[in-house]
Amino acid sequence: MNILIASSEAVPFAKTGGLADVAGSLYKEFRYMGHNVYLVLPLYRRIKENFSLKESEIEISIPVGEKDFNGRLFSYNDNYLFIECDELFDRDELYGTPQGDYEDNSVRFIFFSRCILEICKKLNFKPDIIHCNDWQTGLVPLYLTILYKNDYFFKDTATIFTIHNIGYQGLFPASDISRIGIGWEYFNPEGIEFYGKINFLKAGIISADIINTVSKTYAEEILNEESGFGLDGILRKRKERIFGIINGIDYNEWNPAKDNFLPAKYSYKDIRGKSVCKKELIKKVFSSNVQDSEKKPLLGIVGRLSAQKGIDLVIKAAPKMLSSGARLVILGKGDEYIHRELEEMQKKFSEKVSLILGFDDQLAHNIYAGVDFFLMPSKYEPCGLGQMIAMRYGTVPIARATGGLIDTIDDYEPLICSGTGFLFNDYSHYAFLNAIKTAFCIYEDSRKMKNLISNVMKMDFSWKNSAEKYIDMYKYALKIKKN
Repeated sequence: MNILIASSEAVPFAKTGGLADVAGSLYKEFRYMGHNVYLVLPLYRRIKENFSLKESEIEISIPVGEKDFNGRLFSYNDNYLFIECDELFDRDELYGTPQGDYEDNSVRFIFFSRCILEICKKLNFKPDIIHCNDWQTGLVPLYLTILYKNDYFFKDTATIFTIHNIGYQGLFPASDISRIGIGWEYFNPEGIEFYGKINFLKAGIISADIINTVSKTYAEEILNEESGFGLDGILRKRKERIFGIINGIDYNEWNPAKDNFLPAKYSYKDIRGKSVCKKELIKKVFSSNVQDSEKKPLLGIVGRLSAQKGIDLVIKAAPKMLSSGARLVILGKGDEYIHRELEEMQKKFSEKVSLILGFDDQLAHNIYAGVDFFLMPSKYEPCGLGQMIAMRYGTVPIARATGGLIDTIDDYEPLICSGTGFLFNDYSHYAFLNAIKTAFCIYEDSRKMKNLISNVMKMDFSWKNSAEKYIDMYKYALKIKKN
């Protein structure tokens, strides 16, 4: 099958969130399965600085409103493709700074979306499937149904549009319709209009052959008003074409038995190395005496520090959560106001909270391995990768029962010693604390805790199963396209 994955980020090249993991991992799994697959990305500054790319002779000129933007095609290992346009992509960050999004993001991803289709033609690569991801590529299916409707080159091409997080929609002024290059007749409630603005995510929803999200539960949640972020109505109209496929994780990268970042390796058959990882992590991130704290629960958070992730619950729960001697280590970056609140929390609990703002790959691996419990009290969570990685490392998740967290964590039943984590329902720090209290009780019982660690490490979240489900969905999309 000829597959083109279109994404605004992908590992190992550029990453701000789970989208990058999904795009990069799917590409590798499809290649392993024998499919002919390309992955196309914007050529950001960080990619130029860190990878030796091959420049092609292919140049592209795309009109965006009254201005033409020129791009060139670069590649890495042949099937990784990058669209260069320094005016739009040669910047420190992918989408914006902590102060806000780049003002020209609509121009940047209008250009990128048109380039994706033009590159296929210049390479003479006729994709069976173009797999688009989030609002940054939402215009691609729309362009195929409007600007390329009668283009014989794409007559057999089907489109998949994956919503990784419906909270990020790509909203821009109505005047940008001229930049997109389509008529005002598409600016209406059944089209790409959204409360007086243009909505790039909606463009993908209304025009793709198949829509999918990154977990079965999230696919159901976004059809409801409270979780649909204003798009639940248009999604319900297409609910027969909406599917949920849980993400996976790269078992080569995330493997405590082979992880060279760790001070000690271990597996579910012999978990003794995990206690070594905990001891060394405490030494690394806490300056005070650590001997006592090795016996107390160590909690961890790794990822984007945003309101969606339930950081407010962590802050509210901190006094009681830490009162028993537990410690918390946080690694990530996100919204500035959350950074400030976490810094205040760290000052208040200086010996019990370690806060590292930014991202450090080696430290992330050490946190996943070294902590006892991984906190994910999310308001909503389309899939979540942190809980899967944590379980791979024998770290037990404490999470809110929403989205992909429900699909990947079995709530622990103390009476029968069954489950893989601790879930809570209400979005309140009281409910969060109750789950933590239960987890701490199990922690005090070393036999139950060792059994729980062994159980979570046996869970299989590799990409193989998920990739096979994507191929099945692609085949269904092609069937729809032919009919």
